[in-house]
Parts: sequence; C-alpha cells; structure tokens
Amino acid sequence: MPQRHPTRPSTWLKDLLTRHGELPPDRQRARDLIAAVDAGGIPLNPARVNDIARKLGLDVATTAPVELTIERIRKALDAK
Repeated sequence: MPQRHPTRPSTWLKDLLTRHGELPPDRQRARDLIAAVDAGGIPLNPARVNDIARKLGLDVATTAPVELTIERIRKALDAK
C-alpha cells in the first residue's frame, strides 16, 4: 500500500488562497455567476444576484428584472 505524505499546512493554505487567482472575492463571485448563466444555469435567487451587483458598485432596485441585472453585471465586468 503506497504511503501518502501529509501536505504541509502552509502549502494547503497557499493552494486554497491562490485557487481563484488575483481577483477580489466580489469580482470572482460575479464572474462565477456569469459563467453559470452562460453555461445554461438560471439564477433562482434574485436577492443573491442583486447582492453581487451591489458589491460591484451598481445601484439595483429590488424590483429590477434578474435578466437586466445580469446584463449590467456583465457590462461592469467587461468595463474593468
């Protein structure tokens, strides 16, 4: 039976922190949302989409259609 060498805690932590590259968490979350939508996913929670948009600095009404908010998020990501 092959013996597994335990990973060092510092290596594990470094891998965990660098997994998403250098994007801030809010921008990474927005990119993940757009990637899921592009892959055919449908966001089921409009409040979550609005939260992502607000953290990107967009002013979003609670009554705004999710599709419109997603397009605004996409434009905000493309602009930066």
